[in-house]
Amino acid sequence: MKHVLLAALATAVVALGGCASSMSGSAYSRDQARGEMSVRLGIVDSVRQVQIEGTKSPVGGLAGGALGGVAGSQMGKGSGSTVGAIVGAVAGGLAGSAVEEGVTRQAGLEITVRLENGQLIAVTQAADEAFQPGERVRVLSGRGATRVTH
Repeated sequence: MKHVLLAALATAVVALGGCASSMSGSAYSRDQARGEMSVRLGIVDSVRQVQIEGTKSPVGGLAGGALGGVAGSQMGKGSGSTVGAIVGAVAGGLAGSAVEEGVTRQAGLEITVRLENGQLIAVTQAADEAFQPGERVRVLSGRGATRVTH
């Protein structure tokens, strides 16, 4: 029973991860589509690998809490099952939040770019495109997002 509940929690969180927004250089939100972006040109100064933390929505904790509560209620009888449900819900909620964050975490790049005007900026985005120091790049900004592209 415990393994089935954990598998169900993991499945729910993985499904949630598919809905998570991405900080990708090639992914655009609905709000950014068809919107104007300013374009600046520059040269990559440095590239550093980073981790982009996963989502921390209430869904992972709620799903884990619900499954933990159901599992905990199976322990004991009477007031014992009530205590088990409460303890299970709390433990499941914490586990669900941790699983969600871990599943949606992704590798990223911190790309430092020297713009043509001499200004030095850094942009962090998903590591879905490779960048090398000395490369000429475009920096696109608009609607609250900035990305580096080739």
